[in-house]
Amino acid sequence: MALASARHILVEDEALCEDLKQQIADGADFADIAKEHSQCPSGKDGGSLGEFGPGQMVPEFDQVVFTDEVNVVHGPVKTQFGFHLLEVTSRTE
Repeated sequence: MALASARHILVEDEALCEDLKQQIADGADFADIAKEHSQCPSGKDGGSLGEFGPGQMVPEFDQVVFTDEVNVVHGPVKTQFGFHLLEVTSRTE
């Protein structure tokens, strides 16, 4: 079974999500941005979601985490919780 590790930042607003993505692209630390802005309890851990398999997260996460590039910040990804930036930190097939 495939396993992945990822981290994310959850915010309510798509524009803020885009802004944070640009800050990270410009050199800001993902974990620091997560601690400051993420509305998910994982924010205090730099956005870390740990290791998980397909079906353990919402479908929108699975689509990114199990198909898109590793070590790249993806998003905004819209879910019922809000807008996320997602970074897949590792994945095994």
